[in-house]
Amino acid sequence: MAFSKSQIPFTAQHYLVCGTEDCEKNCQFYCNPCHRQMCEQCRDEHQKSPDTKNHEVVPYQQRQRPLPEVKCQTHVNRYVDMLCEQCQVPVCSKCAMKDHGRHIFIDLETVYAEKCAICLNEINKIEEYFLPTSQDLLKSTKTDSTEIKKIMESIRTSMRAEAESLKSMVDAVTSDNIKQVNEQEKSLLQLLNSQDKKYNDYISNLNELVKKCHGYLSSKNLQILMNEITKNLKIDPIPETTRLVPPVFTAGQYSKEDITKLLGRVTVPDTKPEIRKIKPMEIASTQIKYTGEQRKQDREKSDMKQTLSLSSSVTNVREYTVPGVNSVRHISLGKSGRLWASDDRGNLVQIDLQGNQLQKISTSGGHGYHTVTQDGDLIYTEKHNKVINRITVDNTIAEFIKTGNWKPFSIYSSHINGDILVGMIKDGEAKVTRYNKTGEEIQNIQRGDIGQRLYNYPRHITENINGDICTSDINKQAVVVVNKSEKHRFSYTGRGSGFYPYGICTDLLGHIIVCDGYNIKVDIIDQDGQFLSLLLTKQQGMVGPRSLCVDDENNLHVGQYTRDTVTVYKYLQ
Repeated sequence: MAFSKSQIPFTAQHYLVCGTEDCEKNCQFYCNPCHRQMCEQCRDEHQKSPDTKNHEVVPYQQRQRPLPEVKCQTHVNRYVDMLCEQCQVPVCSKCAMKDHGRHIFIDLETVYAEKCAICLNEINKIEEYFLPTSQDLLKSTKTDSTEIKKIMESIRTSMRAEAESLKSMVDAVTSDNIKQVNEQEKSLLQLLNSQDKKYNDYISNLNELVKKCHGYLSSKNLQILMNEITKNLKIDPIPETTRLVPPVFTAGQYSKEDITKLLGRVTVPDTKPEIRKIKPMEIASTQIKYTGEQRKQDREKSDMKQTLSLSSSVTNVREYTVPGVNSVRHISLGKSGRLWASDDRGNLVQIDLQGNQLQKISTSGGHGYHTVTQDGDLIYTEKHNKVINRITVDNTIAEFIKTGNWKPFSIYSSHINGDILVGMIKDGEAKVTRYNKTGEEIQNIQRGDIGQRLYNYPRHITENINGDICTSDINKQAVVVVNKSEKHRFSYTGRGSGFYPYGICTDLLGHIIVCDGYNIKVDIIDQDGQFLSLLLTKQQGMVGPRSLCVDDENNLHVGQYTRDTVTVYKYLQ
């Protein structure tokens, strides 16, 4: 499907050109009455013309969308272009004269523009506040679910421990009772055995006496019979014995309630559930405490946004050398204009505005592997050791974050909230992990909405003014952009044949600027992935652009892989 210049899709990755006939320059402005795209030169001519000097010409991003051509249902040869204020229905001019006499009419295009603005504002609120906030609350409920499971398992473990403890006590008491019974049994049996012996001895004596009597009876010696019977036949009385009283076991008296008291019970505190706090819309992102100076700087930035736009030409401002490196593969701007730069041999150097070397350290090297935090500290990845180190302002180097089994490659410290974004690789997989400023892991981005792999080799990473995470992935040959809610927004794959993205940065206007190593140029696109212009090419001295950053004066610093110099350009007006 072909588009006219005025119908270029919002998400198209295409070179926006001026809408004036035979003009092929970059489109930067838009005439609302004419609904026409314009370059800077055509805008000036348009505003000088007596017929159009009073036309409203605005930056392209602030354009008024043209009214769709809708035919009147009653008068099919006419288009609706007015809104009846009393009836609140769109009408054509013939309807206005015939059916809406003495009614008041409003320009439908104006109403349409207002409705579009409301719609865009609602979309912005949903994407910037309601969706991220809802997703954060959803994560909180999932975290609570995990926590509840841990708590309930802890309660079950405690219950089992209490039961085991009581069982041990029961076993100990039962063992003591059985031991006591055994001792009592032994004592009673000893008494019974002694009585048994006494009766056996008595019965034996009786049997002996019976034998004697039988002997006397069979004797023919009368004298012996008469004397012995009188003398020896004496029966002892039967010995007395005692009937022992055995012990009695009395069973314990207890109920289920008694056991519950011993083992404990689960109760629910009489506390009202706490309503989750939702951040107000005006502070949907992480709050930052502003000083008076910071408020002043923010106002200045806001004012600057209103006046800045992309220039039609790029100006070489100056050039400086970075001592101690053989090329400039990555740049990180620090406070007070100080800058960190690195080459492909692991040399990481800090210089001042005059190019004087302030510090040099040896690292495992890489591409976008260092960044400066809001506090002015440098943090950098050591991919071989799988750690992220921090260099404080007093030059102390300390281990900051361990990344486990993942090799950290690219890193960026957010200027919005201080979060740290890290591109990592493990076993052919790649992801971007977000840490807060204290080094706590808070987000992992690895797969898209339909489960597709987002990254292959995240060499450089940055963040846009709207919170989008922008990653240059050389293996995918794309700049991959996801929003802060992990949703894949778009992938920019360059223009023409081949695209090897290296250094990447963003500016105050939300532009995304990226080095194209294959075509030896620097592209600039808007925050929706639409190509705006070729910023730098071979004609402007590009040999091998690899690193980029924008300073506080909105100048672009560009480092190249064949030189130890950085060139500074002015590209905004």
